[in-house]
Amino acid sequence: MPLTPVLTKRFGTDAPWLLENYEQLDGYAGLRKALRMQPDELIALIKESNLRGRGGAGFPTGMKWQFIPQAKPGEPALPHYVVVNADEGEPGTCRDLPLMMNDPHSMIEGIIIACYAVRAERAFVYIRGEAVHAIRRVSQAVAEAYAGGYLGADVLGSGVSVDITVHAGAGAYICGEETALLDSLEGKRGQPRLKPPFPATNGLYDAPTVVNNVGTLATVPAIVLGGAEWFKQMGPGGSPGTSIYSLSGRVKNPGQYEAPMGTTLRELLDLAGGMSRGKALKFWTPGGSSTPLFTAEHLDIPLDFDAVAKAGSMNGTSAVMVFDEDDCVVRATKKWSEFYKHESCGKCTPCREGTYWYVGIYERLENGEATEADLDTLLDLSDNILGRSFCALGDGATSPVSSSIKYFRDEYLAHLSGGCPFPGVRTLVGAHH
Repeated sequence: MPLTPVLTKRFGTDAPWLLENYEQLDGYAGLRKALRMQPDELIALIKESNLRGRGGAGFPTGMKWQFIPQAKPGEPALPHYVVVNADEGEPGTCRDLPLMMNDPHSMIEGIIIACYAVRAERAFVYIRGEAVHAIRRVSQAVAEAYAGGYLGADVLGSGVSVDITVHAGAGAYICGEETALLDSLEGKRGQPRLKPPFPATNGLYDAPTVVNNVGTLATVPAIVLGGAEWFKQMGPGGSPGTSIYSLSGRVKNPGQYEAPMGTTLRELLDLAGGMSRGKALKFWTPGGSSTPLFTAEHLDIPLDFDAVAKAGSMNGTSAVMVFDEDDCVVRATKKWSEFYKHESCGKCTPCREGTYWYVGIYERLENGEATEADLDTLLDLSDNILGRSFCALGDGATSPVSSSIKYFRDEYLAHLSGGCPFPGVRTLVGAHH
């Protein structure tokens, strides 16, 4: 299977984050081409390419841009904003950070094109606060883009004005939810807003706003240069293009692998040198810990938005965490539940209370103090959280719980009598606590 470098084509070259090196490899050629087009032509091109948001939800990007209301002649125009969601916090996910570290200008070029398309003059890049290295690198790249004439009041002499502000968040997973991100950007507590209204009409400062992920925007210049048909040659029709798969866990060579959408775990494992301990694959996440688990029987499911959904999970952020037969599924789910309990913003009762109860039950399971009624309570809790919480954090928290019980109920039952049946894990647990 040939690797198709679109997002990673500059990775591994000499200092690809520097403007002069970026320019040598098609850098800002897409922007020059875009500025010769009409804004509506650009939106039509992105729609035709069927680029879907790489942040997890897979919403069509061109449609999102088209939703931005444009003022009719004679009407006062509201300001429009482009906001970049670079708050990558999904467990197992590591693709926006490498992109911003290696190739920040591809994102910046995508931002400028998006601003031109939706008639926005201001953009904000919201980067996770702990990612200090990425904040510095992107800030440096933005400064270079200003100096090079790509940002400011007259982009490349076109009369188009675009300004970018880099904003550091304070390290809250909830701010990866787009409306919580907008509240945080406005200086409020990061909590999700009620939808509708949606950000397209009432976003940042109550103005029309496009919120896109880093990988989505970094793909835009390549589509402008290569065209929609070129882009659609990679991956399946329903979710074309390439994805950066973050492979971690029990694999020989964990890391970022760019491959066409629809690549299977079997193919990814081949790229990563196979399982690290020579043990059989037991369970894995197709798109981060907030997506229902898959098992060895799902090795050949194409990892794209539609095929994964059809198989009962979500492609999410393409964060593939791999576990082998010596790993305890209950222990892994306990760790994820602790994460969701910690990261719940507390705004809604199902998520705030449900994740708290999850953790209590998992502690009992680990110590051999749980009963079969506790398993029913876990499923009952999941029913009460799923679809009833304010945002997707609650839904995501239920995914590993319900799916692990579905596939590994026997392992849960084994925990009832004597605690965790994986002695190696027990010692790790002791050391951890």
